[in-house]
Formats: sequence, structure tokens, C-alpha cells
Amino acid sequence: MLLAAVLLYLVVQLGIGVWVSRRIASESDYLLAGRSLGPLLLTFSLFATWFGAETIVGSAGTTYGEGVSLASAEPFGYGLCLILLGAVFAVPLWKRGLTTLADFFRQRYSVSVERVAAIVLIPSSVLWAAAQVRAFGYVLSTSSTLDVNTAIALAAGFTMIYTVFGGLLADAMTDLIQGGLLVLGLLVVFIAVVLSLGGIGGTMEAIATASTVRRAPDVPLLGAMESWAIPVFGSLLATETVGRLIAARSAPVARRSAIAAGVLYLGVGCIPVIIGLAGPVLLPSLGDAEQLIPTVARAVLPDVFYVIFAGGLISAILSTVDSTLLIASGLLSHNVIVPVARITSERRKVLIARGGVLLFGGIAYLLAIGAEGVFALVEQASAFGSAGALVTIAVGLFTPWGGARTAMATLVGGVTVYLVASYGGFAYPFLASLATSLVVYAVGSALERRH
Repeated sequence: MLLAAVLLYLVVQLGIGVWVSRRIASESDYLLAGRSLGPLLLTFSLFATWFGAETIVGSAGTTYGEGVSLASAEPFGYGLCLILLGAVFAVPLWKRGLTTLADFFRQRYSVSVERVAAIVLIPSSVLWAAAQVRAFGYVLSTSSTLDVNTAIALAAGFTMIYTVFGGLLADAMTDLIQGGLLVLGLLVVFIAVVLSLGGIGGTMEAIATASTVRRAPDVPLLGAMESWAIPVFGSLLATETVGRLIAARSAPVARRSAIAAGVLYLGVGCIPVIIGLAGPVLLPSLGDAEQLIPTVARAVLPDVFYVIFAGGLISAILSTVDSTLLIASGLLSHNVIVPVARITSERRKVLIARGGVLLFGGIAYLLAIGAEGVFALVEQASAFGSAGALVTIAVGLFTPWGGARTAMATLVGGVTVYLVASYGGFAYPFLASLATSLVVYAVGSALERRH
């Protein structure tokens, strides 16, 4: 019965996607919802896109095992990231009339830089999608007798179908409902947990008791800087959120909505952290820490309320994975395949974008079943290639410094250093990548000015 209710919710979401697909006539409709998003839809769309599996499943699991320390950047880092995005970057990016973030590199630098940027940015979105698919599998697994790998396979299949049909227009229309259901679901779990622990006083006592049996890791200063730099700077100009901003109907709407989404994210994001802090008392022998929230919800909630929670969690996942697959597909189709093949038909552009969703959905599934956990995937998504992109966009957006060669060297240098540092066992790969990107851009722009 419980699984049937969850599946019914999924069918409704898919129905909305199929219904909206009839209104998609162009690439802009599919990738940008016709640039028509107002403040309410955009705020909840940004919130729901950002508030994904890592916030609910990943942060609660990490807090369960490690508590809160100087390195605890979730939800604080990502909330701050959204606020900075709105305050600093939303208006100038919206005014450029972009279809994807890679378009900026063509406008500011060159076509070659645009294509390299698209290739560098795609893996981040696919890794993010993999994290959501893995978390989706957790929800299906705890709602049924399915093993996790089978559940992840079903989750991947559904998310691909859902995204192929509706595009951003369907996602934007459902985000308001999904965001509200997500907040409601988390509040229901939070209230049930507090009541099961004997009220606010009992909850505080449980958190204090849990802290005595939990061993928080020793975090060096550079480790804390790495933990905060990844969500704040690594995600500041993420393709997913920029893709939402440029779909706003005006620049002020883009700015205000991003700031409001950041504030909402901070408030709602504290709920999984509190549950994670009390987790060792609630479930002292939990095998997989990332199963904490779904398992607690299943234990403390009646079936009706668990369906509300599961619907909220699925809403968060669907909104995020929809965006990530769309963005990855848009970068490949709009910035690489369409211009190289000189395709002008809007129908063919949409078909290619939909094919990209299926391609990257399959890759996300393979990454999801082979990953160590949701949070690990999200950290990789936030850090991969983002340092070079951040430097080239931030400097190129507000200054005349640096040309195509500098931008190309910065993008390639940043991602190369990140990969070498990650697989070479260096403890702070993102900081190394960010420092390299800054140095390469500074030296490159200085050399270009001399010539």
C-alpha cells in the first residue's frame, strides 16, 4: 500500500510532464521555460533545485556520524551561496540573454572557449544527477522490499522519462507544489521526532547524549576551508542555478528570488541537521548513516504521514535531477552539437536535447551504483571544473581583463589540477584548483596586456 501511494505520486508528476510537453515548441521552451518565470515560481524552483538529496540524506548522515564541526558547511554554505548569487551575479548574468552558462564564454571570449567550457561543466551536472538518483533509490528501498541497487535502477529510469517529456517548463510548474510538499514533509518528520523524544527538552537531552558517544573528526584549518569553499565558491555559479536565473522574466525577479531561496534554504536545511544530531539516540546501530532520515521517518510516522514525507523527499530529488540532466543535455546540444552540425530546426534541437537527457541519465545511473555515498557525489559535483569556471566568469563579467587564451588556460588548468590532486591523494584538491585558476588567469591576462 505504501509503495503504491509513492508510485501514484510519481505517476502524477509524470502526467504533468507529459501534459506540459505539448506546449514545448522551441529549444527556449524546453531549456528555459520561455524566459517567463515569476518571483514565486523562481524562488521555489531555485530552492527545490538546490535543496536536494545531499541536504536531506547526505547532511543528516554526516551529522549522525560526525556531529557539527568547523567543517560542517551544509546547509550554511549552500544557503550563503544562493544569497551571494542573487546579490552579485543574478542581474549581470540575466542581462546577457544566455540560453546556457556556456553561452557566456562565447560572448566574452570565443567559440572555442565556449565548447571547452561546455565539456568541462557537463560532468558536474551528471555527478549531481547521480547523487539524486542514489537518494531516490534509498526512498524506494525503504518504502518496499526492493534492494537498494534495484531501487536505484528504477529511480534512474523514472527520472529520465520524467525529464525527457516536460523540460524546464514542467519543472517550474511543479516546483512550487514540490517545494511546499518538501517543507511539509520535513516538518512532519521533525515534529514526530521531537514528540518521540519527549518534546524540546527531551530532544536537547538526546543531542547532548549523542554527542558523548560520537567522535567528531579533527579538522585542520585548510580542511575547514576546503569544506566551505566547495559549496560557497564551487557552487556559486553552478550551471543548474544559473539556468534558473536566466529563465526569470526580469533581472529584479532573478535577484530577489535567489536571495529569498537562500534564506529559505538555510531555515529548512537545519531540520535534517537537528535530526542527525539526535540520530545516535534514535537509531544507535544504523548500518548506513545516509539511510537515517528515511529510516527514522518510517519508524516514527504512520503510513499516511510517511507518504507525505516520501513525497516531499521525492519532490526534492525530482526537481534537482530534472535540472541537472537538462543542464548537461543543454550544454551538449546547444553549445556543441547544434552549432557544429549547423542545425536550425527547433524540432530537431528539442529532439537532440531530449536524447542528451537519456544519455546523461544512463551515465548518472552507473555513477550512482558505484559511488561511496550521496554526499561524496555532491562534493565531487560541486568541485569538478568549477574553480576555473568561477574565475573566468567572475573576472570576465566585471572586468575587461583576460582574453580567449587566458580563459582556455584557466579552464583546462583548473580541472587538470583538480583531477591530479584528487587522484593523487592531495587533501585539498578544490583549494589547489582554485588557487591555480586565479594564478593562471592573472598571469595570462598580464601577458595578453603586454602584447
